[in-house]
Amino acid sequence: MKTTFVGAGAMGGLIGGIMTEAGEDVQLVDIWEEHVLAIKERGIEIQRDGESRSVALDITTDFRETRPADLVIVFTKGYDTPEAARAASHVLAPGGVVLTLQNGLGNAEVLAETLPPDVVIAGTTAFASTLLGPGRLLHGGAGPTHIGAFAGAPREKVEGVAALLNRVGIPTEVQDDVDSLVWTKFLLNCAANAVVALCHMNNGDIMNLPVTMELSEGLLKEGLAVAESLGIRIRPDIMDYYWKVLKEVGKNRASMGQDADARRRTEIDTLNGAIVRLGRERGMETPLNFALTALIKTWENQYLKK
Repeated sequence: MKTTFVGAGAMGGLIGGIMTEAGEDVQLVDIWEEHVLAIKERGIEIQRDGESRSVALDITTDFRETRPADLVIVFTKGYDTPEAARAASHVLAPGGVVLTLQNGLGNAEVLAETLPPDVVIAGTTAFASTLLGPGRLLHGGAGPTHIGAFAGAPREKVEGVAALLNRVGIPTEVQDDVDSLVWTKFLLNCAANAVVALCHMNNGDIMNLPVTMELSEGLLKEGLAVAESLGIRIRPDIMDYYWKVLKEVGKNRASMGQDADARRRTEIDTLNGAIVRLGRERGMETPLNFALTALIKTWENQYLKK
């Protein structure tokens, strides 16, 4: 199966590197020229548990330079999904499928506006990665990946993607309720990402202080109430699951923290900001999510102006 990654940052670079090491036919596309140049010159450096390895990748800044792909994996930021969809439509081979493992809500819907909905597969992964600099990343944790058809993708296609990921060492399960999949990961991100960014810490540091844990739990509970009002089925043990996942990726710095560190635009609008928006549409107050959305957007505005 020929695979192309659209977005080769922390997560795209990590998963693309793992698949390449396993001998799969992989190409990657990313618009960050310095990052792509570093990978072309030295390979991508992957650090984990005090050790480092370098993986040579087939990478470019121009999706038009890639060959047709049976599988396109989208790992861009949520606000870049429209452009990623256009790239995917060009790259995708007949009969191929597109998998989004992005953070936030609405990415599959955006892809389906440009691509046939029945080629879109959505999912989540508990793998964690921190981008340390151009061509360098820290593999901060590993966990299960779940994927499912967004709008009618054939079951055998979804199972084929899962088989590929399992074969390269990324434990993956197929799940029918894709909304539950995406919302569960979304709620976990809303509980952690903005806190990690604002407090200049790693994921696991949330558990160092009771008041920080209480804040994080409150963010999750607000989001859970919104999900339930929308009829989204969420696993009943989500709170225990959250703390379990946080331990597994404790050494990682959430992507929003990485973006703020690099003075980049964050995904706050598709995370906590989405909770606020959906809550208001339902007549529900979400004060904790509003406060963190306002703080991140204010901070972001300050550094982007400079």
